[in-house]
Amino acid sequence: MHYDGLIDRQKHAERIEEIKLWMQLAKALRTDILQVPSSFLPEAEVSPDFDLIVSDLRELADLGAQQTPVIRFAYESLCWGTRVDKWEQCWDIVQRVDRPNLGICLDSFNILGRVYADPTSPTGTNPNAAREVELSMQRLVQAIKPHKEKIFFIQIVDAERLRSPLLPRHPFYNATQPARMSWSRNCRLFYGETGHGAYLPVRDVARAIINDIGYEGWVSMELFNRTMERSDEGVVDELAARAMEGWRKMVVDLDMKVDAETTMKRTSVGRKDNANEAVFEMEVEVARL
Repeated sequence: MHYDGLIDRQKHAERIEEIKLWMQLAKALRTDILQVPSSFLPEAEVSPDFDLIVSDLRELADLGAQQTPVIRFAYESLCWGTRVDKWEQCWDIVQRVDRPNLGICLDSFNILGRVYADPTSPTGTNPNAAREVELSMQRLVQAIKPHKEKIFFIQIVDAERLRSPLLPRHPFYNATQPARMSWSRNCRLFYGETGHGAYLPVRDVARAIINDIGYEGWVSMELFNRTMERSDEGVVDELAARAMEGWRKMVVDLDMKVDAETTMKRTSVGRKDNANEAVFEMEVEVARL
């Protein structure tokens, strides 16, 4: 993390050395994509100069282009990013970098966490939130549809509406983190999990990207949630099953045409239950359009 716009150029050089290791790991894992989130260091450490941010990401892309196979980088705007916290800024930077192996990652949480939601508000939303999402999605489709190949992958997740604003004395409050970051770390949910308190208009974002833009590619259901702090081995199966159910809901909601060879491929995973030592099987689906 923190590859873009660092004021301390020695630290930037250290990050460049670090990315070389990540590229080696990507090869070992047989993938060609690395995700690069926008920096969320304190303002005193991140330059507001977008030319510098563009230059730093171009440096990453050029390093990736020297690899065999070429390493691609998916730049993502975090909704608590220091300088880049909106998809519009992220997309502008990707275009300015102008390298075939640097594209964008569109994350429903980070899009809506900025334009729709405010965890510090009693309502959990920004003013005129629904209308702002509508306008944002119109801009998204208009801007990116002609260049949809620059969407390297997407992340579709929701989040929990808090019972009280995320302010001091809230159990999730962390004075060292932006409120949206603390909310993200504790409260993300899978698609369609209204029973767990999900309230973001994720379907609108997914529809814009998948149906209107016509995106075809990998779908990540990236989760950060306090449930993941559990130490029992059952949590892995529980979250995997919830993710799979969210994927199936999204396929139905968006009338998605999935790849029968890949997306609906199923395999059996066995595990012994601690309680009765019985072995159960769980279907696993690969989420790909």
